[in-house]
Amino acid sequence: MKRWLGMVLAFVLIFSLIGTHSADGKQEQKKGKGSVKTGLEILLENPDRYKGKRVGLIANPTAMTTGYDHALDAMLEKGIQVTHVYGPEHGVRGTEQAGDVPGSYEDPRTGLPFVNLYGKQPQEMVALFAEVDVLIFDIQDVGSRFYTYIYTMAYAMEAAALADKPFIVLDRPNPIGGDKVEGPVLDPAYRSFVGLFPIPQRHGMTVGELAYLFNEEFLPQSGAQSVDLQVIQMKGWKRGSHYQDTGLPWVLPSPNMPTLETALVYPGTGMIEGTNLSEGRGTTRPFELVGAPYIKGWELTEALNQQNLPGVSFREAYFNPTFSKYQGENVGGVQLHIEDPKTFDPILTGLTIMQETKRLYPKEFQWRQDADSSYWIDKLTGSERVRTEIDRGTFARKIVEQWEAELNQFKKLRQQYLLYSP
Repeated sequence: MKRWLGMVLAFVLIFSLIGTHSADGKQEQKKGKGSVKTGLEILLENPDRYKGKRVGLIANPTAMTTGYDHALDAMLEKGIQVTHVYGPEHGVRGTEQAGDVPGSYEDPRTGLPFVNLYGKQPQEMVALFAEVDVLIFDIQDVGSRFYTYIYTMAYAMEAAALADKPFIVLDRPNPIGGDKVEGPVLDPAYRSFVGLFPIPQRHGMTVGELAYLFNEEFLPQSGAQSVDLQVIQMKGWKRGSHYQDTGLPWVLPSPNMPTLETALVYPGTGMIEGTNLSEGRGTTRPFELVGAPYIKGWELTEALNQQNLPGVSFREAYFNPTFSKYQGENVGGVQLHIEDPKTFDPILTGLTIMQETKRLYPKEFQWRQDADSSYWIDKLTGSERVRTEIDRGTFARKIVEQWEAELNQFKKLRQQYLLYSP
């Protein structure tokens, strides 16, 4: 009996040790998962440098630690005196839809002023920055030229230079990677708030790298002063990193950017905004669903799958947007399914969708025009080239070849400002 009890106790001890080891292993794995430290977390490790200074924080909901603390709360807890919080498009809280101008108000929790920067020129921002000593920018970008947060950063940098305030960028990953540079480079003649500077549609840079590029190259070229700039770099991020491997939480950068897949398709299907196709706004899969009431889903699906585009397949899909284009109407079209993010080419894909839609429905397909009769697609793509070539019937793969030289030229310029290894 004693021998039997001894064997039972031995087994219990062995299994308890295995269980403990397994639990510890999981815990270690969980701790190790956070392989990337953002600029925010590096700053929080050494907050004394900013104590005693009135800090203006430019942020939205993406300014988050791995522990899901917002930068504002984390800074205040560390004794950093944040006195004003400034928001980009969609607002500090990220509640406004695209193009809506968020208001300024007093935060009910902290009592701090939440101030809107969207729609304001640098000269207007100078007065808004009068009561701070230093400006800190912490917003997650999505890697596409026509996403406006990088231009809020550029305008704020210009305003900070005019106000003689230092500007600090807390760097974050490019969620669609920093190893690919794709798409046309913007022609300065088509400069707008969805494309201020001559960078490609998929730039492959972090906000910190872009800040250095803007400060050294593009702000002086536009007649603006360079700002006293510091970028607090990440630790552990590499250019080819997948965002899923960083250990960082994905927080919606804007209301229609719910997932990483959205960010990955956006440099391509974001162009759909320049047509009378729905880009899926008003659905749970914006920029992954594309269609219009005049489209027969099976026709477009078959045509697109026959193109054998890398890393993506198309499924016949129907949807009824709750807002934006074709609100309340039944829409036929496709859903993009990314099968290989490494080979997927979002811009070639977006061009092919427009190419095939115009071929199948030449009378119904139209380019979106603004009140001044300009074409929105030209602003998104940075010239009239995409529109005119698709109208001529040029295949998407041939269009892509046309910007190879300008893309290579940008890559050489970009190389000087890269902060992270492959």
